[in-house]
Amino acid sequence: MNADLHCHSHVSDGVLAPEVVAQRAVDAGVQMLALTDHDELAGLAAARTVAQAAGVHFVPGVEISVTFAGKTVHIVGLHVDEHNAALREGLAGIRSGRDGRARLMAEGLAAAGLKALDGLDAEAILAGASKYAENPQLISRTHFARFLIERGAAEDPGGVFMRYLTEGKPGYVEHRWATLTEALSWIRGAGGQAVIAHPGRYRMSDTERWALFSQFKELGGVGVEVITASHTKDQYRSYALIAREYGLLASRGSDFHSPDESRVNLGELPLLPDSVVPIWHDW
Repeated sequence: MNADLHCHSHVSDGVLAPEVVAQRAVDAGVQMLALTDHDELAGLAAARTVAQAAGVHFVPGVEISVTFAGKTVHIVGLHVDEHNAALREGLAGIRSGRDGRARLMAEGLAAAGLKALDGLDAEAILAGASKYAENPQLISRTHFARFLIERGAAEDPGGVFMRYLTEGKPGYVEHRWATLTEALSWIRGAGGQAVIAHPGRYRMSDTERWALFSQFKELGGVGVEVITASHTKDQYRSYALIAREYGLLASRGSDFHSPDESRVNLGELPLLPDSVVPIWHDW
């Protein structure tokens, strides 16, 4: 099954409209697609229309930002009811905190006196990042990265993040997102299934990783991304083992954001290994 259950549109930090993302998936031969914008559901209707018209199984999804052990973790909700009041209210609460964070990021970059920003003040830097954000409530590090690339601070998003937007750098601002308990409650309350997104990206100790997977399972989480663009081949194998160890279903998603920035296109990842149970096995 060519399932891509993790991708983004310009409703959050992608660059393409939801319907364009869906059409790109159709053209790539994706058979099952989930749009999972960060903390936002507004793109689902447009993506669903295009996907279903082409005979693609569309899965309404969302990627929720969570603070766990002092770190940001992403939890994907699949097959959520986008009209569920508690889910919508919870996501609105997360989005409301992003504006203040974006302003602090702009202030940090302005104070750093970067040559590429040529004396721009915080308001000008924020305005520059905002140009890349379709949704003004969802200005993220990715949007600042695109503006910094425009200004010549680096050649690619990875370079920008390493120099300016990760912990300890001038554009990094820690933020308290939802708790793991809240995210799982919203997803399950909306009839969805919760999945730990790209676990190989989190810099956690073995104890912290054990706590994440254990608490996630106790709270009713059911899946983990095994095949995703940010995982190595070794991580494909290790997270397949972890999925079996914790009794979790396996998911597959490109985490596609942009034709120019993403590691792989929609649907281009390896298939799930035979040793795991796909999250879609009983859909």
